[in-house]
Amino acid sequence: MGNVSYYPTGVCLYKPEKCYNGYTLYACPGGGAVVIDMHGNECRRFENITGFPLKMLPNGHIMGSSAEIPNHLQDMADLIEIDWDGNIVWKYDAFTTWTANGQKPVPALRQHHDFQREGTPNDYCPLKDGEVFEKRGKTLILCHENVENPKISDKMLLDDTIIEVDEDGHILWRWSASEHIDEFGFSPVQRETIRKWPNYEPRSGCGDWLHINCVSWLGENPWYDQGDERFHPENILFGSREGCVMCIISHETGRVVWRLGPDFSENETLKAIGWIIGQHHVHMIPKGFPGQGNILLFDNGGAAGYGVPTPYNPTGNKAIHRDYSRILEINPVTLKVEWEYSAAQAGYFGPLEGFRFYSKLVSSAQRLPNGNTLITEGVDGRIFEVTRDFELVWEFTNPIFNGKGNGSAFQPPYMNMLYRSYRIPYPWIPQLEPPKDLPPITPLANSDFRVPGSPALSRTKPVKIS
Repeated sequence: MGNVSYYPTGVCLYKPEKCYNGYTLYACPGGGAVVIDMHGNECRRFENITGFPLKMLPNGHIMGSSAEIPNHLQDMADLIEIDWDGNIVWKYDAFTTWTANGQKPVPALRQHHDFQREGTPNDYCPLKDGEVFEKRGKTLILCHENVENPKISDKMLLDDTIIEVDEDGHILWRWSASEHIDEFGFSPVQRETIRKWPNYEPRSGCGDWLHINCVSWLGENPWYDQGDERFHPENILFGSREGCVMCIISHETGRVVWRLGPDFSENETLKAIGWIIGQHHVHMIPKGFPGQGNILLFDNGGAAGYGVPTPYNPTGNKAIHRDYSRILEINPVTLKVEWEYSAAQAGYFGPLEGFRFYSKLVSSAQRLPNGNTLITEGVDGRIFEVTRDFELVWEFTNPIFNGKGNGSAFQPPYMNMLYRSYRIPYPWIPQLEPPKDLPPITPLANSDFRVPGSPALSRTKPVKIS
């Protein structure tokens, strides 16, 4: 999967005049947070936080978790906010409990995949020069619950629940996916597959039937300004990896008011988009950013969705398959694809070289203020920035790998896989002096690259075979 310009890790390409220059935040494989500059130099590493994902607030504080719950499917024990010195300044873990080795139950959050702090619309806070971010406010959190719902399946389900909590940890709003299955657009055939095979996960002992992996408030947007109530700023957008469906739910009623998927063959407009498979980081580009109001997502490919049993997948679970990834920017009103990035846009030959940009798991895309897009091709630990015209202007490969026994539910050992990353504006970290005049970095030519100490390749003429 994937394609890097050359194989050593770190930053291998940097065009300062064409980049949105700032810091980049990502979670270390195995735990910890790293902030790097445009040359890949570590500006700060935090050891006492892990992230699913990690996010930075516009005051240098970082949000993530202190630990993963053992023997759970991707469940975090809590959600914490730490300051630049690593001190915990906010913590929430009171949603539910878990029990280990017969001991008394302890508080647990079971957060997974996403969260959002009020005042940071889709994690793009338009902080102005000299402005200080002090707002804590509400936090939107995606959690797991084990539920029984015969309407969906006779098997135990790993259900996705979205909650809003205030800064004192009081739950202000709650929504459970299993209560809204009739609104997700699944056909009778898909419903029957979900009933029989709801994506069973041995670690949880449940069917991870939707596997929602992103949630966010819409925030201010042009569609609501034009009177479209579906896009109320407090409404919430989520994406279901296993269902291949994306929905906006009304904050007022809890009902689905906008949907894309799970069937992309229903009409010519959806056929023009093509099948979206196993997507991650579905969110609305906030007001004030290039592409404002459009939906940006990482369309992973791989295998996902429900359908009829096939030789490829006899259960009908993960019935849709494609071996390359795409970034899609979609107008949610017209459903027109406004921008797309794949191996083809990168200059490779269509599906035959689709693997040049391919991450069947994890990954993300972030629209930058200058119109560029920061892309996390997660399985390979690759982060890169491209312009609107598909020019590659910054490229980084994570040099931090897991060791044996140092993996987690979402980070296997011996990998440098990244779940998500963010480009951070310099003013967001007042604790650091922004670097000045970092020079360009030009990648080594693959034809001249040698492993240190290895013999040079002989430059002989081709031998004609008769």
